[in-house]
Amino acid sequence: MNLNIIGYIIYLILTSTIILKVGSICYNNGNVFIKNLLKENIELSIQINKALLIGYYLLNIGYSAITIITWNKIETNVYLVEIISQKISIIVLIIAIMHYSNIYLIKKFIHKLL
Repeated sequence: MNLNIIGYIIYLILTSTIILKVGSICYNNGNVFIKNLLKENIELSIQINKALLIGYYLLNIGYSAITIITWNKIETNVYLVEIISQKISIIVLIIAIMHYSNIYLIKKFIHKLL
């Protein structure tokens, strides 16, 4: 079997699992954070958190799918592990940057409103 197809399957399974798990954790913990910032408007805080979750899923799953077209032909098992590790580390880095930038921007925006 072609190693590229095996790599695609492994990569999509791993990245989807990471994205979904981190998204649910950030969503649950984000509810508490945003509700604390918007104490007087609970419904707005829930909707903001849902919008952040949808944007997070769309951006990360879309990026994961698009990066597959940049892969070179995989000819060895070592290169397969290397390329999967490299691409997953980029996804994790993007998730971390998005998380901290969202916290910073939401806190800055809410304090500007208050």
